[in-house]
Amino acid sequence: MRHLPFIAASTIALAVSACTPASKAPLESASTPVTGGLAEQSTVSISEFFASYDAKQLEMSPATKAYRGIRDEDYGKWDDPTDEAAAAEFKVMQDALATMRADYDLSSLSEEEALSYRLFEMMVQRSASLYPFRDYNFLFDHRRGAHTNIPAFLINIHRVSEPSHAEAYVERIRGIGPQLGSLTAEVRERADAGIMPPDWVYPYVIADLEALIAAGNGNAVLEDFAQKLGALGLNTEAHAMLMDRALNAWSEDALPAYKRLLTEMKRQQAIAPTDDGIWRLPEGEAYYAARLKSYTTTDLTADEIHNIGLREVERIHGEMREIMKQVEFEGSLQDFFEFTRTGDQFFYSTREAYLADAQAKLDVMEVKLPEYFGALPKAPMIIKPVEAFREKSAGKAFYQSPAADGSRPGTYYVNLYNLRDMSKNELEALAYHEGFPGHHLQRALQTELGDVPPFRRFGGVTAYTEGWGLYTEELGKDMGFYQDPYSDFGRLGMELWRACRLVVDTGLHSKRWTREEAIQYLQDNTPNPQGDIVKAIERYITTPGQATAYMIGKLKIMELRSMAQTELGDDFDWRGFHDAVLLSGPVPLDILEENVVKWVESEKAG
Repeated sequence: MRHLPFIAASTIALAVSACTPASKAPLESASTPVTGGLAEQSTVSISEFFASYDAKQLEMSPATKAYRGIRDEDYGKWDDPTDEAAAAEFKVMQDALATMRADYDLSSLSEEEALSYRLFEMMVQRSASLYPFRDYNFLFDHRRGAHTNIPAFLINIHRVSEPSHAEAYVERIRGIGPQLGSLTAEVRERADAGIMPPDWVYPYVIADLEALIAAGNGNAVLEDFAQKLGALGLNTEAHAMLMDRALNAWSEDALPAYKRLLTEMKRQQAIAPTDDGIWRLPEGEAYYAARLKSYTTTDLTADEIHNIGLREVERIHGEMREIMKQVEFEGSLQDFFEFTRTGDQFFYSTREAYLADAQAKLDVMEVKLPEYFGALPKAPMIIKPVEAFREKSAGKAFYQSPAADGSRPGTYYVNLYNLRDMSKNELEALAYHEGFPGHHLQRALQTELGDVPPFRRFGGVTAYTEGWGLYTEELGKDMGFYQDPYSDFGRLGMELWRACRLVVDTGLHSKRWTREEAIQYLQDNTPNPQGDIVKAIERYITTPGQATAYMIGKLKIMELRSMAQTELGDDFDWRGFHDAVLLSGPVPLDILEENVVKWVESEKAG
C-alpha cells in the first residue's frame, strides 16, 4: 500500500485496496515489539496507547490532519507517496500490534477496551493480508487518481481562514510537481511489470488531463485559490503577491508534472491489456479472495457471493412485479424497465429542481428521525453538486464526513452531469442512503464518538458502512416513506442494483466475464439507464470486490433486526436496536452480531 496525497491514512488502514507485484519483497512482520515513536506501553493505559499510535499515524500523513481539521506546520505538505513510506507505515502498524499483544491482557480490559483491542487486531490483520499485493491497485483510472483527487482535496478540504493557510495552499500547489512526478514514475514501473487497467480506462484519464491542462490559469484549483484568497480581505499588495506565487507554482511545477503524466498515460494506452478481470494478474485468484474477505469481513467465497446475488435478484424481481400490478402496467418486467428508464416524466430538466426535491425529502426525514433513533449527530449536512472538473468520471453520488472540529459539514455530493442518469424514481432512496438516516447519520455519529480510539472514530469497515447505507433505504419504507409507488420501485431498483453487483463483480473477477457480458447482465436485469450501467461496470472492474460489501452488509443487518424482533416481540425498540448497531462505530459483521445479541439479551433481562 502506498500513501496517496488525498486519502486519510486511518481509512486506508481499515479498507486496504492497494497491492504489490511479486517482484517486490514483502515486509516481514515484526516479531518483537518496536514502538517506533509510540509511548512506552507498560506505563500507559490502552487508551493512551491508541492515542500514541494515532499521533504516529498523523505524523506520517499531513492529508489526514487536514481531513480532521488540523492546520499546523504540515498544512502545506502532501503525504509521501513512495513505497518506502508505505513500508514504514505498515511496520508501525505491525509493531503497534506486537506491543499491544505484549503489554495488554485482553481478559483484564474493560468491555469497551477489549472491543478496541480486538478491532485493532482485526484491522492490522486485514492490512497485512493485502500488503503482499500492494501494487495491484491502479493509481490512475477513470474514477480516481491524484490527477483529479489533488484538485478535489484543495477545493474541498484545504480551508483558508488566515494568510498562513493561503501560503500553505501555494506550497501544496508547488508540491503537486514532485507528488505527481513520484506517482508517474511508480505507475510506469507497474505498467512495465504488467500491472495496468484495461485499455478502455485510458481515454477517460487522458481526457481529464487534457481538460485540466487546457484550462491554463482558469483551472479549478487557481479559481478556488483566488476565491478563498479574496475572502481574507488582504491589502492589494499582499493579495497580488500570493496570487502571483500561486500562478507561478502552477505554471512552473504543477503544469509540467501534469503534462509528463499525460505523456505516460498515452504511452500506456498503446500497450494496455484488453482483458478486464483481475484474474489476469499474477496470483489474481488469491488477490480477489483477499479483497472479498477484507471488504465483506466474511469467509464467503466468490461462488457463494455470486449465488447470493442470483437469489436476491430473483426475490427483488418478484417485488417489482407487485409494483407493476399496483400501477396497472401491462407488459413484461423488462418492458417496465424500458418504460421507467426512458420516460421523460421520470427525469428532471434542471439541476436546481433535482437538488430542491432531494433537500425536501431529507428535511421531512430529519423530522422523523427521533422516533427511530436514540443517538443523533450534531454535525450539519449540505447537498452539493459534483464539481465540473470531475463530474464526467465521478460516481452518481457519494458522501464526505464532517470535520471532527466542526469546521466542515458532512457533504452529500450529487453528480448531475447527465440528468438522464439520475432518475426521479431513485431520488428518495439515494437521499436516504447518502444523507439521513444513511451515511451522514452514521458517519457523523462515528466522528462524534469522543470516547473511542481515533482509529475507530475515523476509520471504516466497508460492509458495515455501506451495508448501513443500503439498509436505510429499506428503513425509509418501514418509517412510512415512499408513498409514490414509482419511488418505491426506485428503492427496489437500487436494492436490485446492489444484488446484481454480487453477480457481476464475481462474474468479472472470478468467472472471467468480459466488460460487455457484465453490461449485458445489468441491461437485462435492471431498470437503470445505459450510461449508469456502463459507468457501474467500469467501476467494478477497477475496484474489485468493493461493490459486494453493500448487499452482504445489508443482509446481515436485516438478519440481526429480524432476530431481535422475533426475540423481543412487542418489546422491540427501534431506537435501541439502531443504537446497538451505531454506537460502536464501524465493526466487522461478526462483531456487529455480537453487539446486537448482547443488546437483545440485556433487553430480555429487563
